[in-house]
Order: sequence, then structure tokens, then C-alpha cells
Amino acid sequence: MIIVMGVSGTGKSTIGQLLAKELSIPFYDGDDFHPKENIRKLASGLPLTDEDRQPWLLTLSACIKDWESAGGAVLACSALKKKYRDTLTTIPENQLTIIHLSGSYDLIKQRLETRKGHFLNPSILESQFENLEEPKEALLVNIDQSPQKILQEILSKMNKKTAFGIIGLGVMGQNLAINMANNGVKLSVFNRHVAGKEEGIARDFVSKHPELGIQGFDDLSQFVESIAPPRNILLMVQAGAAVDATIEELTPLLEPDDLIIDGGNSNYLDTNRRDRTLVQHDINFIGTGISGGEEGARKGPSIMPGGSRTAYNRIAPFLENIAAKDANGKACCTYVGPEGSGHFIKMVHNGIEYAEMQLLAEVYELMRHGLGMLPVEMAKTLEGWRTKGLDSYLLEITINILRKEENGELLLDKILDAAAQKGTGGWSTEAAIRLGAPLNTISDAVMARNISAQKEVRLLANELYGSIKQTVPTGQEEFIPALMEAYAAARIINHAVGFDMMKEASKQYHWDLNFSEIARIWTNGCIIRSELMSAAVNYFKDTDRLLLHPAVVKSLSDQQANLAHVIGKGIASGFPLPVLSSAMNFFLGYVNGQSSANLLQAQRDYFGAHTYKRIDRPVTESFHTDWI
Repeated sequence: MIIVMGVSGTGKSTIGQLLAKELSIPFYDGDDFHPKENIRKLASGLPLTDEDRQPWLLTLSACIKDWESAGGAVLACSALKKKYRDTLTTIPENQLTIIHLSGSYDLIKQRLETRKGHFLNPSILESQFENLEEPKEALLVNIDQSPQKILQEILSKMNKKTAFGIIGLGVMGQNLAINMANNGVKLSVFNRHVAGKEEGIARDFVSKHPELGIQGFDDLSQFVESIAPPRNILLMVQAGAAVDATIEELTPLLEPDDLIIDGGNSNYLDTNRRDRTLVQHDINFIGTGISGGEEGARKGPSIMPGGSRTAYNRIAPFLENIAAKDANGKACCTYVGPEGSGHFIKMVHNGIEYAEMQLLAEVYELMRHGLGMLPVEMAKTLEGWRTKGLDSYLLEITINILRKEENGELLLDKILDAAAQKGTGGWSTEAAIRLGAPLNTISDAVMARNISAQKEVRLLANELYGSIKQTVPTGQEEFIPALMEAYAAARIINHAVGFDMMKEASKQYHWDLNFSEIARIWTNGCIIRSELMSAAVNYFKDTDRLLLHPAVVKSLSDQQANLAHVIGKGIASGFPLPVLSSAMNFFLGYVNGQSSANLLQAQRDYFGAHTYKRIDRPVTESFHTDWI
């Protein structure tokens, strides 16, 4: 959004129209928005008062916000006083460029005296010069040259500074950069230079995409200098020590009110620490989860920013512009909450993802080895599930995997059965222990990966014990419908586990998380997008406990018997079903009004004098018994 300002007669409309044409954005003349009373007053030679201008400025300020949201515009407007410009600044300052056309009184007076068809009386010029408060933040351009030269000077000055910076050009960093540039953001990128390992990465990336106009650097100070202050810099580097090292190197180069955004999969506790450290340097910090992988980064990810609300509002136009869109066209990006809340919910997102993937692995194993189904049969069956309320991105890609062949053979059969993880799943379990929250399905999905990684031990044990797996003692016609119901039930339970832990974190950390809004930004762009997530958006408008929503109660009441049936048949036939069985155990514990934990409390008091509460006495009282 560009405002071309100056006293009347400087050529604001002429230059504004040329600039708008050059940038392929609309042009608006502020004079066209004056009320009739103002026009009559100016034409009669009477200067406008601040009271006269206020309705006009408010109208323009509302338009500026709309124009910026629609992709930007050029506005020709006198904007002589700072308070006028403050009224017009209804969008983040880094989204607004002010160009001040300046010239001598005599030159401008001469122009006004020869100008025809304009309502302004030339006698007004003196009062305009008296009112002019030259802006420090504007690009100053002298009008004593041809319009084309003025245009070229403006373009040259505008091109010197970019609006946003990205550090780290791995797969995610590169694709986010392309996404931003394609959405009109002037961008600087930086990648470190490591001789023999990482050389010329930024230069090569920029040269591959000359049409995007991205500036590339391998010198950090030059990169920082290229970005217009207050700077917005997104880190896309490996979580952990690399983030700390980058921040430590970056901080001395920054100025107060600059903003660092950590877009990696950082631990939320690290994000809390970094936020506290950077605020001491007057530097803003946002920890944001970004989901969607390579395709999402380029075409539209789900974005989960947490930190300062003020800092988020500043970068919201950037992030919301590149994010995926939900079913109503709204960006899958929202302010999550303070501190490390954005990275926390991304961690939970990944935990839910771990369990979703493991559930599909268990379904696959039961179908293929328990029922003896061919991959093509499994793909066809799962394709049918997509039409029965179970559609999801992970189900879709699983079907594609089951159909992928290499040299006439299923590629899946050539992949080593040892799963890896990058840490977020394990962090979820650690966080659950810290918060005292149950995390059955997610924790068991992490443990399943850990067991799979012990390939050598598993092969040795298989030799000692022999193969335990056997055909599930039931036919496909009976078992497949039950398996579908079991899968549906376990998915609901898994989502409830994840959202319940977020609820506990929100309570203990005072984050005030909005679960319906979190579900909404997970309906597109992210790995766990699904029909269930879309339904959860509305469920969480009625309750903050997924398993207590009437629609969910009805579904699980109908499905839990088949979940138990599938687990019983599968385990009896020698198939490990860690997440299916974990979901069942969580559900049974959840609906158990009288658990066996009273015995646990008695045992704790017996050997450790930890005390216990009684059901026949006030909960505020504690008791200890001499058990011998």
C-alpha cells in the first residue's frame, strides 16, 4: 500500500497513476473522497480546518485497510500533518510506503496557476506549506524533473529495502520463500556459508527464480541491512542449538522493535526462554508452528503463531496471506496465545499425527497379514472409507502408497520397517508428564516407533520365538466393517487425547487457547486435516471436551464394541496393536466412574505415608493410616 503525499501541485495524481500502472495495482485520488462541503470551501479559496478534514481522513483510512487486504493500491493524498498520516495508518507500518513529492514554493505555485479543471484555488498553497510537517519515514523525491525520472527514482528507492527476511534455505525455507514472493512480498533470504558444505545456497536459489525478485545473501549483516525496519525475520533452521546460535549472531545486528519469528519445530520451553531473553533487547519474538510439509509450504501451510499479540498483528498480513484457506476462504493461521503456545500446539499436532499414522499402519497390518488382502484390495477398501466420513490427508496418501509400484512390485515392500522421529512426539510425552495429563495414544505411537527402530533385536527375538502372527479367525465380510468402526473410534479418541492435553496446558500456563479456532486452522494445509477435524470446529463451540459432545458420545457408544472386538481378534492372532488398544484403554478409563485408583492411594499411603482422601469426608481433608 503506497501513499503519494505532498502539497497540491506536486503531481501526486500523475505520479501515483504512473506508479500504480508500473506495479499493476489500482490508483485512487484522495481528492475524489472529499465531501461536497470541503470541495466548495477549497474552490472559494478558504483553507480546510482539521475538523473539516477528519471525516475525509477517516473515510480514506477505512479504504486503505480494504485496499491493502485486496492486494494493495496507490493513493494520492496531501497527508500534510503527522496526525493526518497517523489517522491513515490503519495497517501495519511495514505494509505502508509513503512517498513525499517535494518542490519549491515558486515551482509549485507556477504549476497551480497554469493547471486547469481542478477545484483547488491557488491561494490555498501558502497555508498548505505552513501546515506541512515533513515525514521522516517517507521516501523523499524532488519534483524538479520529468514524471518518468520521478517514477524511476521512486522505484529505485523502493527496491533498496525488502519487507521480510528468511534465514535458512532448506526445503521448507525455500518453499516458504517462493510462497511469499508469489504473494507479492519483497523478500531477502540468507543461508550460511560453510566451505565445502554449504556454499552459494542463497545465490543459487535466487538465480533459479529470477522472476520473484528475491535478494539473496550469505553475509548476515548485509542481509539484515537489506530489510526495511522494523524488520521481520523468519528463522527456518534446525530446532535446538542452531536456533540459539542464529539468534545470538543476529541479535547485535538488530534494532529495537525488530521481530524474530522461529518457524521450526522448536520445543515450547525453549521458545519461552528465548522470548524472555529477547525482550531484554527490545526485540520481539514469535514462535510459530508451520505444518504441511514441502507442498504446504509452497502452496499454503497451516500456521500457528504464539507470542506477543502486538507482534503477531504486525506480521499477520504476511502469514495469513501465505497460509492455506479453510472451507470459508479464511486463512488457516490465527493468533494462538502468549509465550510458546504456538510451538506447543504444533507439538501436539505432531503427536496426533504420530498416532494417526500408527493407526493406519495397524489397519494395514491387519488387512494384509491378518486377512491376506492384496495391496490393490486394501487401497480399494480404504478408498471406500473416504466416502463414509473418514476422509483425511493421511488416509489419502496411504491409499496412494498402497498403489505405488517399482518395476512391477509394491514399493512399500522394499522399505525398511524401522520408523524414525524428529523429537516432537517424544516432547509431547514429556509435556504430558510435566502437566499431569494422559496422553495414551500419542505416547504409545512414539513407543511403537522406538520398538520398530530396534530392528536387529526384533530379528533375533523372531528367531528365538518364531512367528506368532496367524490369520485373523474371521472373514473379510465380517471383519472389515468392524475394523472401519474401530479405526473411526480410535481416531476420535486420539484427537480427544491431544486436545485434552492442550486444555490442561492452557489452564496451567494461562494461555486461554481457543480449541475451535485451533481445529479450524487444522482443516487445511496441515498433515492432520480431515473430515473429523472439520467437524471438531463446531464440536468445540459447544464444549471444550471432545468426548463429552453429544455427537461424539453417540458415535463412540455405537463403535466401542467393534473397537474391542478388533483388538481382541487382532492381539489373539499375534498382531501388535499399540494405538488401537491404547485408545480402548483410555476410553474405558475415561468412562469409568469408579476406578481402581483407590487401591493405588492406599498402597502409596502404606509404604510412603503419602495420605489419601475419603469419599465420606470433605475433599479438603487428608488421612493417613497405620496399616500394620
